[in-house]
Amino acid sequence: MKQYLSLVQEIFEHGSWQDNRTGIRTRSIPGAMMKFDLQQGFPAVTTKKLAFKSAIGELVGFLRGYRSAAEFRQLGCKVWDQNANENAQWLANPYRLREDDLGPVYGVQWRQWPAYKLIDLGDAHSAAQIADAEARGYRLIGQLADDAGRQTGSQALLYKPIDQLRQCLDTIITDPDSRRILFHGWNWAQLEEMALPPCHLLYQFLVSREKGEISLCLYIRSNDVGLGTPFNLTEGAALLHLVGRLTGYKPRWFTYFIGDAHIYENHVDMLREQLQREPFPAPRLVLSERIPDYALTGKYEPEWLEQVEPADFRLEGYQHHAPLTAPMAV
Repeated sequence: MKQYLSLVQEIFEHGSWQDNRTGIRTRSIPGAMMKFDLQQGFPAVTTKKLAFKSAIGELVGFLRGYRSAAEFRQLGCKVWDQNANENAQWLANPYRLREDDLGPVYGVQWRQWPAYKLIDLGDAHSAAQIADAEARGYRLIGQLADDAGRQTGSQALLYKPIDQLRQCLDTIITDPDSRRILFHGWNWAQLEEMALPPCHLLYQFLVSREKGEISLCLYIRSNDVGLGTPFNLTEGAALLHLVGRLTGYKPRWFTYFIGDAHIYENHVDMLREQLQREPFPAPRLVLSERIPDYALTGKYEPEWLEQVEPADFRLEGYQHHAPLTAPMAV
């Protein structure tokens, strides 16, 4: 994890102090990148103990499209508790449904992206457009009204939830050379309905059929390097391993882009301590044998995106320094 420590050092040396919504200053730099060869090991932080079970629990919750902190807790992940129940702005938000509700965060967008089509019924091709949309799974939900609330009958509105992650797997199987195998979580129409707008935004899978490898590029708009980066590295690399298993490719390159890379002021001591520690060799991620391997079976089973459990992921040969803690900014 020398790349991670180099990023921390770069922020200390070249960053600038900035204010933000949490009230805790950050030392920040614009634009950062790390690239890991997963054939050489798993990018787990070793200069402190990684909360591996919690990170994997969060990933599994995302894969299942969870929106409740209680559901994440059942998977061994408590990182959403404060955002769900202690964030004053969210507590006053009319879109918050009940205790522990988070709104349509990450996994909801990944697995149930709300897609709409608005079709002009006055167009000569409207019938064909509606038929095509319905053949693609869209459902007619109504016609738009005018400003007075009258049904004008001029435009039809169709809707369907899109499983972005499932579409990625389907495309890897049917068209692995595509450069459009991606999913994202930034939904302008629903940002005000979420306890926390998404930070890790865009995931793109890239396949090399010649080498039998699959890689992942992840773009994160804003990253808490002290606490968030180790979590997000774990989740992204684990996701790539899982997708590789289900589609028959070896996980290879995991490239990690950050827009605003920052260190919270109350995390400085924790990270200074890590800079004094010599990192251990990277461990290896082992997936449970119960998860089907497409390369061995030739049977495509994407339903395992929802069927995996946190216990299906484990680190082998993980050495780490003593634990370090710091408060999460909410």
